[in-house]
Amino acid sequence: MSIVKGEFPLSALLSHQLSDRHRSSTELSLVAIDSYQEWKRKVFIEFGLIKSVCLGTSDEAISEEEYLKNLDPKNWKEQDHYAVLGLRSKRFLASDDEIRRNYRKQVLRHHPDKRNDLSSREDVESFYSFWYNFDSWREFSYLDEEDKEKGQDRGERRWIEKQNKLARQKRKKEEMTRIRQLTDNAYTCDPRVQRFKEEDKQRKIQQKLAKEEAKKAKIKEEEEMRRREEEKARKLREEEEERRKTIKEQNKKEKEALKKMKRKERKLLEQIFEDNNYFAQNDAEKVTNLQDFDKVCHFFTLEEIIAFKNSFNELSSLEKKKELFFNEVQKLNNRINKEKEENTLKSSKNSNIEESNDSDSKKWSHDDTQLLIKAVNLFPAGTQSRWEVIAAFITQHSSSGIQRKAKDVLSKAKNLQKLDPSLKDEVNRKAATKVLNNIQHKTTAADEATPSERYESPAELQGLNLEPWSNEEQKLLEQALKTYPASTVDRWDRIAECIPTRSKKDCMKRYKELVELVKAKKAAQEAVQKVKKT
Repeated sequence: MSIVKGEFPLSALLSHQLSDRHRSSTELSLVAIDSYQEWKRKVFIEFGLIKSVCLGTSDEAISEEEYLKNLDPKNWKEQDHYAVLGLRSKRFLASDDEIRRNYRKQVLRHHPDKRNDLSSREDVESFYSFWYNFDSWREFSYLDEEDKEKGQDRGERRWIEKQNKLARQKRKKEEMTRIRQLTDNAYTCDPRVQRFKEEDKQRKIQQKLAKEEAKKAKIKEEEEMRRREEEKARKLREEEEERRKTIKEQNKKEKEALKKMKRKERKLLEQIFEDNNYFAQNDAEKVTNLQDFDKVCHFFTLEEIIAFKNSFNELSSLEKKKELFFNEVQKLNNRINKEKEENTLKSSKNSNIEESNDSDSKKWSHDDTQLLIKAVNLFPAGTQSRWEVIAAFITQHSSSGIQRKAKDVLSKAKNLQKLDPSLKDEVNRKAATKVLNNIQHKTTAADEATPSERYESPAELQGLNLEPWSNEEQKLLEQALKTYPASTVDRWDRIAECIPTRSKKDCMKRYKELVELVKAKKAAQEAVQKVKKT
């Protein structure tokens, strides 16, 4: 049974209850020690007019919280404010102190400062999204300065309504600005938002670090892969180099063995020829036969030398041996001439310029050809303006006085390359023959009358080695020149000791040749530079 204030007089209700229950005068005394409101509540509870409910229980707190969550602020006029304050049971019987106390209690219970900051991101974003999109229901009509009903006519009332509407909009805008500013301040100071921002920042940093780590890992993996590929390629190169080196060493050993056997057979054959005085009657014929013997030993293979030696040993007559030797020399010369003709015909068919080269070759003397071969070796491929430098070198050192052009020099060099490589050996051999002839002409009459028992060449007699300098010997000479400077005592003796196959005179002669080549090279290059400038 609900009691509504003002339905019937309180005295009638009390007299009705007193007559029914027959209470004693002491129990129903109207003298109140407590306050009036407290006495009235106790009386209503005593007569069963209201229920006695203990506030503050967990069930009631839960029900009040659920009730508050389901309220719509727009319908605040229709809501039970006693229930909002937690005074649903007392209602109008609650005193002013109870209302203030419950208000403070509700404010403290639902105040944000009394909550923790463990809210989820969705809840926080939903909260601030509500307030940022909040549209206040306040219209501020109660603050209108004038009442439109006071207008004398319709136009004045419309004008008053328009002015009131503008004032309301201005107040509404100020209210929304205030709420927005309050929301911004709360959002800025909210520790949960700061925590979310810090988490986002840390997450971005972690993502950036993860990307950098992934990039570094990828680079490291690529470097590792590249290193493995390089290592694999290096091993393959080493294996290939080792294989080539093994093949080269094997071929070298085979060549050395063949050379050794050839030298052995040549030495045996040479001993036979020495015993027969090279089938010569005088020194001039001996020199000629010696050159033919060297040619046979040079061009013959090991099998041919062995066959020639066996055929030579089978003959007993000196005349037959001499005839066999001359026949072999004649066959060798015919073969060389035939190869020359074949190479010449082949080179003439390959190029139309060969005829001009043949005509130009007539102008090339033996000394000029030697200078060309020397210049080609002196100025290797890669030299700046190589053929101009070679042409200037030949023009500078040639005794013919012919001005050689780079085009002529290049054509002659190609012609020499197309011909049989043995031609170069033939040219060198002719040069050696020329030297020997010069030495031969210088022999005295006493020497001619009494020939020596030794058959060494004049160069060998002078302690010279006419064999070309090999790369190993050249390297040993260069290292010895660096090891023993010009201030060293007995310098050339020590340098010669470093090169077992060369004498002191050979080293000194080679050094002078190198100095002359360097000077000639510089002079040729300077001449080309002067021509270019002019």
